[in-house]
Amino acid sequence: MYRKTFRVIRNCGFKKRMSTSTNMDPPQADVIHKRVFGNRIFILNRPAAYNALDLSMIRNMTPQLQAWNESDLCKVIILKATGNKAFCAGGDVKRVINDMEQGEEQHAIKFFEEEYQLNHLIATLDKPFVSFLDGITMGGGVGLSIHAPFRVATENTVFAMPEAKIGFFPDVGGSFFLPRFDGEVGTYLALTGASLKGLDVFLSGIATHYVPSQRLPLLENRLSEIECDDHEVINAVIEEFVAECNRDHSYALGGNVRKSIDRCFKGDSVEDILKALEQENSAWSRETINTLLRMSPTSLKVALKQLRKGKNMVITDCFKMEYRLAQKFLKTSDFARGVNHLLVNKEKTPPKWNPPSLEEVTDIEFYFDPHGTQELELLNIRSFENYPFSRFSLPSEEEIRRVVTGENMSKEDVVDFFLKDRIFKIGVREKVLEVLNRKAILLGGQERLGWVKDERVFTNL
Repeated sequence: MYRKTFRVIRNCGFKKRMSTSTNMDPPQADVIHKRVFGNRIFILNRPAAYNALDLSMIRNMTPQLQAWNESDLCKVIILKATGNKAFCAGGDVKRVINDMEQGEEQHAIKFFEEEYQLNHLIATLDKPFVSFLDGITMGGGVGLSIHAPFRVATENTVFAMPEAKIGFFPDVGGSFFLPRFDGEVGTYLALTGASLKGLDVFLSGIATHYVPSQRLPLLENRLSEIECDDHEVINAVIEEFVAECNRDHSYALGGNVRKSIDRCFKGDSVEDILKALEQENSAWSRETINTLLRMSPTSLKVALKQLRKGKNMVITDCFKMEYRLAQKFLKTSDFARGVNHLLVNKEKTPPKWNPPSLEEVTDIEFYFDPHGTQELELLNIRSFENYPFSRFSLPSEEEIRRVVTGENMSKEDVVDFFLKDRIFKIGVREKVLEVLNRKAILLGGQERLGWVKDERVFTNL
């Protein structure tokens, strides 16, 4: 396996050259463009605003991204950010709500239209796209990175989708990527707005690699030496810089917490989820209930339905659904109330939502009804049911389940299978063992494994 990978790199070619770069924009630009040999680099440059994404930045990036994708000279596209706190803390929703309050509804709608077009473009690029998630990565920042084939987390990465907290819904493709996380992790993250940090962003599958931040400049230089745009080569190069997993690290969404998440968040109504959490009766479940009760009831119900629908939709249809949802949310009160209360006035208490309780939210079909909304026109027609470059991530729980139930293997056999399948990728052993310890049992004292689902055991027999 290693020999094959290194042969690809050798055939692709590297050049050892003195590093030079070209700035294509003045340093005050909100997104700086750079060329460094085969690298084409976007640098988000609003550090005072935590690099929050606005329409100007989107319009800065989209045409350049299209041009780089067609350029033979471009080998790798990198997205990173200035400042030492945030990659991109979200979309500039304060400006969106201000547009609505000033009667500029079409400008507000335009933000979401062009943001989702950019997100989809990133998801369907031919060129390798690498995001350096070195800092806070939320909302709009997730949209700029999660759809890329290579997503590099560091010790500084903080991931969250906190939209329900401000009366909105998990957009930027959330209806596509969240239900494709392991088990009910995506549902949990969407409804609670819970954050993941550092190594956990990698172990969850949000990031494809974990690289210490001090190595990022070296990785960027190494990528600039590549003379081809082969994704396998890019993956092998990034793997040269990853950090070993800390053996003492405990995955925040693993073990008993993960079992509780899957039990409680599998329901198809928010009320069912809350009831399951009450029955769980643990410190974790009580804290989770309190968190959910602070969210917009409308946002919770819409988000849950959005994720259940998105699980069976292709990515283009997910973005089109979200564009309709965004237009409906702009015309209802919770979004403006949440943004003004929490982000503008910076209040510590929850807003007064309307309707104020889950019981009073009775018509969520209104949000999914296309009547009275504009249709999203994407920049290309490419689509898929699952991400085409998922092989660069850690194996998913579903992949592990298929091997356990399809083959007569011991625990170590399963680990070895995925180590070879992922070319001995760092983190594979830890991920596979965490899943097996939670979901697999030995059958009748034998070495053969069975898979546990809803207290039932599944085998290949």
